[in-house]
Amino acid sequence: MSITAVPIAIRYMLLSALGFALMAACVKAVSGYGIPVLEIVAARALVSLGLSYLDVKRKRISIWGQHKPLLLARGVVGALALVCVYYSVTTLSLADATVLQYTYPAFTAVLALLFLGERIKQATMLCMLLSFVGVIVMMRPGEAGLIGLPMLSLFAALAGALGSAIAYVIVRKLSQTEDSSVIIFYFPLVALPTSLLLLGGDFVMPGMEALLLLLLVGIFTQVGQIGLTKAMAAEEAGKASAYAYVQVIFSAILGVIFFEEIPTLWTIIGGCLILAGALINALWKR
Repeated sequence: MSITAVPIAIRYMLLSALGFALMAACVKAVSGYGIPVLEIVAARALVSLGLSYLDVKRKRISIWGQHKPLLLARGVVGALALVCVYYSVTTLSLADATVLQYTYPAFTAVLALLFLGERIKQATMLCMLLSFVGVIVMMRPGEAGLIGLPMLSLFAALAGALGSAIAYVIVRKLSQTEDSSVIIFYFPLVALPTSLLLLGGDFVMPGMEALLLLLLVGIFTQVGQIGLTKAMAAEEAGKASAYAYVQVIFSAILGVIFFEEIPTLWTIIGGCLILAGALINALWKR
């Protein structure tokens, strides 16, 4: 099957999932150099702010947009969610953190139904069901691997997932009137001063390797944000976000390659269920 046969929204969402998986791997790697989470957030925001500003100027449009309160709200919610997500990535295995984070498509579909009036289609419901079963299998309920998860890390991951869902629904609403580059620009505009203020005197001077990883965090974030924003503009929020579960697979692969986190049989079975759900959502024509 040609890549052009895949709907454009799905292609953008897959690109977004890969970008965010690479970003999470870089976050986990740079935390090994003793860089605080808030400093990682600030570095990401700094790179994204510069790239977003250049992108807006390239399009010769206003950087401030038409709906400033909603754009600022998206930035605040996104910044808070990011701190939670990064904390979970640095304190859990990459696969566990990603699995917990990617409960957000379900939150997104429900919030889109409540606030945007978007009906949850049969294909999306089946995809979400298979994906959640896959997530439960990967989490191995009842085994020490799940029970032993730090409670603060667990709640941080779920809080990050809920915050992400709220931010994505706002993005869907804004996409009807705002340019995607303006929407992306507001996130680092809010996240940078917020993270620097909270960081205070805990700043750690990064070495060259850590500095490169911080730069890659920002670059891969931009790739993920662009893919996500364009996907949300091209498709209903609930349906588009269902494909974000593929990041679980990407993260598991990166965990093996870079952190020697070998997936268990449960992880493989769960991953297959998640992919099956994504395929059903993509191929079901009704």
